[in-house]
Amino acid sequence: MKSKADENEMWENLYSKNGLAAKKIALELLEIQNGQKIPTVTDFCESLELGRGTVQGAIKLLEMLGAIELEARGHLGTFLLNKDVSVLLDISGTGPLVGAMPLPYSKKYEGLATGIVDGFNYLNKRISLAYMRGASNRLEALKTRRYDFAIVSRLAAEESIKSHKGLEIVKSFGAGTYVSEHKIFLTDPTKTKIESGMRIGIDRLSPDQSTITLLECEGLDVKFVDLNYMQLFQMLKENQIDAAVWNIDEVRSVETFYTVDFQSEEAKKLTRLTSEATIVVEAGRIEVKKQISLLNKEIVLNVQRMVEAGERFPQY
Repeated sequence: MKSKADENEMWENLYSKNGLAAKKIALELLEIQNGQKIPTVTDFCESLELGRGTVQGAIKLLEMLGAIELEARGHLGTFLLNKDVSVLLDISGTGPLVGAMPLPYSKKYEGLATGIVDGFNYLNKRISLAYMRGASNRLEALKTRRYDFAIVSRLAAEESIKSHKGLEIVKSFGAGTYVSEHKIFLTDPTKTKIESGMRIGIDRLSPDQSTITLLECEGLDVKFVDLNYMQLFQMLKENQIDAAVWNIDEVRSVETFYTVDFQSEEAKKLTRLTSEATIVVEAGRIEVKKQISLLNKEIVLNVQRMVEAGERFPQY
């Protein structure tokens, strides 16, 4: 049994030449699943530009620290029997991730936040979530590295990637995971669509809401009223606007206001993209991408379903 002094000495070895190599190799091994073959010493030498002895020493150090358990199978190569993700993350020097997601005003968002936290807890990895209004704000904060990742709809992600090539979608959760669907909310129950002369609420910081709104109003003589979505239903209630596009996940608002479907076929098509949750990162943040790639999608979705169904309390 190793003494505390022995363990401390092993961790101090991370500052040696072999230790610095171990940090790089730990990052590579995060992507390899238990039971899979790992790269050869020669492969590591070439990809990481390290000497053979250094690579061998680094792998030995990872084994001593309990980060990995390997099995040599002769000419078949060396296989990863087991890995401790939390130890590999510590060795690789990747600290807790911080992500930005929408304000958790609905059960769907509460479930998504809870599922993501649970998914990382399953990996023995803690993360922090910040809550910020507007996908545009979240993506701008991502570009300036205030956050490691941002959660936005597929539509917002794809639109941002078109104008900023440095962003990348690394995880998608499928239709209905971001919002259930969008509808048109109207103050006048006798109306069946948006008409010329109406005052239409628009939140230009929300690519989803503003894009769909503009498409639905194309060719109509309407007055756009700039607002943020937190004001949307209050302005409908006070008759300051006649209509607005929003999602139906706020149950009280759906029960209070009259809703109709879109007339624009293009708007209908885009609502499918707005319903899917995605995780976006900077393409160059390799260590962040590797950590998020480990996130189990099914854990996230199962937790989200349970929170939405009232089968567990949200914890995020």
